[in-house]
Amino acid sequence: MAAVSACLPQFHGLKATTAMGRTQSMAVMQPVAYKGRGALGARCGDFLGSPTNLIMVASTSLMLFAGRFGLAPSANRKATAGLKLEGRDSGLQTGDPAGFTGADTLACGSLGHIIGVGVVLGLKSIGII
Repeated sequence: MAAVSACLPQFHGLKATTAMGRTQSMAVMQPVAYKGRGALGARCGDFLGSPTNLIMVASTSLMLFAGRFGLAPSANRKATAGLKLEGRDSGLQTGDPAGFTGADTLACGSLGHIIGVGVVLGLKSIGII
């Protein structure tokens, strides 16, 4: 710990004193140049069109399609004990002819993301992605 703190400049007023006792003006000190992006660097060019992106788009789109066209339960179609979908009036206002509401969009989109994350993590764990 002492070796690390000895290398760092110590600031007193407007001047910095290094471990060797030299004093430098703040205007003379150069900013630290970082090599690479590190662990937190974001590169969007590598993500668009990647397998992870395609899996997430496909899983979310399929879940929204299933909810919109009556293949999944929604606010206006509840599932019975035999997993049959039957219509009901939920009281939610919608302009969609099929009765797909904003709550359905959020629910199906969330479930699509959950499925997509599961697929991505599963494929990463077995080394395919």
